[in-house]
Amino acid sequence: MTRITKPKVSDKVLFPELSYQIVGCLFEVHNKLGRFAKEKQYADLLAIVLRDKGVIFEREKRMSFKDINPRFTNQVDFDINGQVILELKAKTAITKDDYDQVHRYLEAGDRKLGILINFRNKYLNPIRVIRSYS
Repeated sequence: MTRITKPKVSDKVLFPELSYQIVGCLFEVHNKLGRFAKEKQYADLLAIVLRDKGVIFEREKRMSFKDINPRFTNQVDFDINGQVILELKAKTAITKDDYDQVHRYLEAGDRKLGILINFRNKYLNPIRVIRSYS
């Protein structure tokens, strides 16, 4: 008789430890700068915090759709550990275009998980964007 086991929560969540570490860094940056800084200021401080925590990342990395045309490039804010795309915003509200932008980055970089964050919010609400393979 085969025993069926219920999957663990960590089996359902992509990169749980890395995601937790990234989100912790985002909260640290938000706590230090508040909600009315510029996107570049958030990115500059985030790079320092990530580096201090030992997180491997590339900032403002260019990614292209090689199978379509390598000249069509996208520049992601952060490529974390070659696994997670992190897109920062500092604006009134996140739009569908912002979500679609992260989706394009995931496809171009062949990544599974993106995190979209808007530092302008009073309370941070990281949005996990999952790339579906169809």
